[in-house]
Amino acid sequence: MIYLDNAASTRPYREVLEEYVRHSQEDFANSNSKHYFGFATHSLLEKARKSVLTDLGVTDTHQALFCSGATEANNTVFQGIAFRYANRGKRILVGSTEHPSVLVTAHSLARLQGFEVVEIPVNAKGQVEPDTLASMMDKQTILVSIMAVNNETGAINDLPALAQVVHQFPKAFFHSDLTQSVGKMEMDYSGVDFLSFSGHKICAPKGTGVLVYRSKIGFESLHRGGDQEFGLRAGTVDVPGALALADALHRTCQEREAYIALAKTLFQQLKEGLSQIEEVVLNSDENGSPFVLNFSLRKHKASVVVEALSERGIYVSSVSACNSKGEPTSYVLAAMGKDPGDCANSIRVSFGHENTKEDVDAFLIALKEILTEVAPR
Repeated sequence: MIYLDNAASTRPYREVLEEYVRHSQEDFANSNSKHYFGFATHSLLEKARKSVLTDLGVTDTHQALFCSGATEANNTVFQGIAFRYANRGKRILVGSTEHPSVLVTAHSLARLQGFEVVEIPVNAKGQVEPDTLASMMDKQTILVSIMAVNNETGAINDLPALAQVVHQFPKAFFHSDLTQSVGKMEMDYSGVDFLSFSGHKICAPKGTGVLVYRSKIGFESLHRGGDQEFGLRAGTVDVPGALALADALHRTCQEREAYIALAKTLFQQLKEGLSQIEEVVLNSDENGSPFVLNFSLRKHKASVVVEALSERGIYVSSVSACNSKGEPTSYVLAAMGKDPGDCANSIRVSFGHENTKEDVDAFLIALKEILTEVAPR
């Protein structure tokens, strides 16, 4: 098996899974129980919380709320801010290439609660430019959400510069989905009010995630019925899951330089190989994340090629895994101004720390063979 779909999900670290099982067996008390066993479990939870904040470099300014993933975290930010601060204004800005868990949630607030949701255009590289954001801000804007790294193309946004724009408006909060950046690049997150990411993209178990928020900011809870997680997420906390996520994040951050170097090598190798195929059009910028390379086919149907690769045990994506069933074309590429045919015919290759040069070679060989065997569209 050659797995090149790490932007969709990753294989958990073996050591992290072993720790998850051990803590599930040995530290199973409810962390809210008022006895020694409960206190001990709560202490482990706080240790995981501190570890996450330390690895993100926001220990002194932010707090961490453990949840089920970035989707829940994103929903918590949007609804929590909207319900608490609607009296300040009802305007929300979101990047036009955001993950569906941001875009759909934002537009649901427009449909159900009367908020004005405006999508921020991106440039040809897929980035939100600070000047563009500045031109769209106003005193009615209460929330701006722009992802750190795009999940389809790897486009990188300048979060410090964007945060500076947002914070010129005291009533506005700045949120960023870090799911494709955390542990994969050096970035200053201190200027961002809300940070969210999923564990399964950094080799932690599925069903784990974090919402990191600036400590002084209050917002409404989506979950009622208990005071767990500072009263912001009712329900018994999955302490083993929190520990597993914190451990995976720490391991990833410790090895970040080596992972980035490997990804850059594989990215260049793949880019050079694809440049030799006449019908390939590259959609990812060379200065984007080296962990993601997106390209389109001009003569063959991408979905057919992806299926043919799958039959050979090589796994890549055609569009975002969270959006592939509902939309056959890429709204991300469309927002970047790509040709409509390219938007409907893209393939994403995404690297993880287990990938090798041999994986890329095998992918290129298989791709070239398939393009000669499959009839053009």
